Amino acid sequence: MEGLFTAIGSFILMEVISWAMHKYIMHGPLWHIHKTHHVHEKGFFELNDLFSLFFGSIAVALIVLGLEHSNPYALGAGVGVSVYGLTYFVLHDVLIHRRIKALGKLRNPYLKALADAHRDHHRTRKRDGAVVFGLLWVPLRYFRQQNRKGRIA
Repeated sequence: MEGLFTAIGSFILMEVISWAMHKYIMHGPLWHIHKTHHVHEKGFFELNDLFSLFFGSIAVALIVLGLEHSNPYALGAGVGVSVYGLTYFVLHDVLIHRRIKALGKLRNPYLKALADAHRDHHRTRKRDGAVVFGLLWVPLRYFRQQNRKGRIA
């Protein structure tokens, strides 16, 4: 049971960590890597994908540590980070940026608000001046915008 609670807590904590890392590291000292996501050129992969490999490596290390040492906390943390990574991939790369063209138009109000918030984040192609650095936490103003546009019944 402690592994399950650790996984859920790790998933939630990853949104906080991603927000902080995105705002202060990716739009800070590691902008030269993250810039490839804001100013995308030809090709499927971006240098920015290194951040996914970084978090994925941490998740794998935690899972292996948890399994090798029968540590439910390490295993739970690894699973939580992995599930967040999968959620990030599906929401960010597939639904928002359409890196894999698998689904049609977004209809869910939350997903529409999330896409609008991310679009606002990409309005700048510079290091400074971006807004909305998280993924899952969408400011209420984006839901209000959906309502004004008549997208939410």
